[in-house]
Amino acid sequence: MLSPEICQKARLSRDPRFDGKFFTAVKTTGIYCRPICPATTPKEENVTYFSSAIEAANAGYRPCLRCRPDSAPGSPAWKGVNTTLDRAIRLIDEGVLQDHSLHGLAERLGISDRYLRALFKKYLGISAKQYALYQQCLFAKKLLHQTKLPIIQVSLASGFNSVRRFNDCFQTLLSITPSQIRRAGATKSKALQLQLSYRPPYDWSYVHDFLMARAIPALEWCDEKSYGRTFEWLGNIGSFTAKHIEDKNKFDVTIELDDITHLRVIINNIRRILDLDVDIQAVEQDLRHCCGDALLIKTGLRLPGIWNMFEAGIRAILGQQISVVAACRLVATLVAELGQSSGKNQLFPLPQSIAGSDLDFLKIPASRKQTLRNLAQHYIDSDNPNDPQQWLALKGIGPWTVDYAQLRGLSDPDIYLAGDLAIKKAMMKSTHHFNPEQASPWRSYLTFQLWNQL
Repeated sequence: MLSPEICQKARLSRDPRFDGKFFTAVKTTGIYCRPICPATTPKEENVTYFSSAIEAANAGYRPCLRCRPDSAPGSPAWKGVNTTLDRAIRLIDEGVLQDHSLHGLAERLGISDRYLRALFKKYLGISAKQYALYQQCLFAKKLLHQTKLPIIQVSLASGFNSVRRFNDCFQTLLSITPSQIRRAGATKSKALQLQLSYRPPYDWSYVHDFLMARAIPALEWCDEKSYGRTFEWLGNIGSFTAKHIEDKNKFDVTIELDDITHLRVIINNIRRILDLDVDIQAVEQDLRHCCGDALLIKTGLRLPGIWNMFEAGIRAILGQQISVVAACRLVATLVAELGQSSGKNQLFPLPQSIAGSDLDFLKIPASRKQTLRNLAQHYIDSDNPNDPQQWLALKGIGPWTVDYAQLRGLSDPDIYLAGDLAIKKAMMKSTHHFNPEQASPWRSYLTFQLWNQL
């Protein structure tokens, strides 16, 4: 938790760099706010600071309707302190507890129920189930504010199976009813539109150029201010376009979706692809300490992601030992030949489509075609296909392919592509020696910083 002195300076200046790092609770109103809240600034003796929204809620405060704490960027104070806790929270945010018990979650993490409960109690002061319900309610609050979805659809999109349970949980945790939120006003747009905030700095020009250079026609689209693509999630087909609003430190995201049941998970994945939740100032501070004068750190550099691990793996295989341009041509051909049509656009091919194809339309060696089929078949057969370490047993897949897939398909923050040719060139250009291992746990950001040097 930041010191009260730093929190006071940040809230008085409404500094967006601290948005989401702490929350200000006002004793006289019973409301908690983001540090950028436009409301009249309360006196210091009337405020209390919390490191997360859920801690403020547990203390009896309700969220502000003006600054909307549900829209704050992520990376709270406890993030990164425990790897198992991070994995548990990631799985909960993916909706695991909506379909499985706490015991099932603990088994998936390889720990006991008791240890899992102890982790949440120690770092968040609540149970895993309470955390999951609170995140569902915050997401529902975002939908109530920003969309015209009926309340029953909001409840389903947020992971609740009944409107009654949704209403009870919402009022208990947020001290306000869904209908009261809806009466406060929502956007008039007929499309499903949301605002996704981030904590500056954010180098959109770099992210744009990186994604633009790798964009696949009919699968992705990119212009000066936006990026979008088609996607498939558990059989649910959709697309999104994220438009960067620099002076507001946010993206306006328009989503088209057949079924909104998994909307929260899809939104979280869009946040991952755009890397909106990292505390980039802390990352860059660590990198400067590690690299010293050896590397000029470009401020605001993020990790542009790929929709899922399977797509990242296929794109990595097709990109082995060739240029980015040549790799994109191959991916575009694969999408055109095997991708399912989605209106005027295409979806990335499913594992079944690649595994069952001879891939003769690809001008690559037969061994590489077999590697593509091997990975696709692995996704069909395996109970845990997204574990990249299992990929190493597949012929034709080596450490570089696995690392690249983790870097962009999982947005793992600690991947250093030591075997990458561009990384080797960047290291050779450096006038001072430094040890990349010391950049852990931010070696993925070091990788992108080195790519940027070229």
